Amino acid sequence: MPQIAWIRDELLLACALVVENGWRELRQTDPRVHELSALLRSIPLHGNAVDDPRFRSVNSVSRKTTDIATAHPAHAGGSTKGGRPTREIVADFVRHEADMLAAAKALRAGIMSGELRHASESVAAPGPEGDSSALEGQLLARWTLYRERDRGLRERKIRHAQRLQKSLRCEVCTFDFGETYGPLGVGYVEVHHRLPLHVSGPRETTLDDLAFLCANCHRMCHRNHEGESWRTPDDLRTELGWREGSVPDEARTPLDDRS
Repeated sequence: MPQIAWIRDELLLACALVVENGWRELRQTDPRVHELSALLRSIPLHGNAVDDPRFRSVNSVSRKTTDIATAHPAHAGGSTKGGRPTREIVADFVRHEADMLAAAKALRAGIMSGELRHASESVAAPGPEGDSSALEGQLLARWTLYRERDRGLRERKIRHAQRLQKSLRCEVCTFDFGETYGPLGVGYVEVHHRLPLHVSGPRETTLDDLAFLCANCHRMCHRNHEGESWRTPDDLRTELGWREGSVPDEARTPLDDRS
């Protein structure tokens, strides 16, 4: 079987295991290696490769944990040839251990629940420049986007606000597409999860979990900047330097709480 390179999602799970093991490699006899091998073989990423028993075998998973452990900057001795993606995932865990462990936990839960299998391949994951995938992994990012772009959920959120005669303004900057673009923009707004899945974990999404944003604020909530790969609408308002009294009431108050 030709060698299939480890992708970021797989490295995310393997590195989390090494971190939880005190940045030490795990041997082939370790039951955690057997469990991870089975989990990696269940991810729908490599097509028919899973039909070959050598694919992400116990031996290969153990060997990858060695690559990861020896790539840590504090490791005494030489490192194995794990490759640049392995070094990059280790560097991310060193800088953002809590966030990376949370991402791995959400990814693992999504795989085990079966929900990730519903994430359409046609929903492109964020690109490498200035987007939300830096601490999440491509599969988890695609899952997040798949859920955010669920038209049924988005339309129910908008219809709910319209029935209650609530504004479709951006909850950060108060931009209203209808006011700016007239009939073309009436009824349009972008819908965003208040917390990304790698923080909240997989759960049933309710309308209260969603926020109305304009396109610019939506992008800024997802933008990777100075080590932070996401921010809530409240966080974004704070980053803009807005304080109580300088932001319209309708922007400070979540739409679903307005009367």
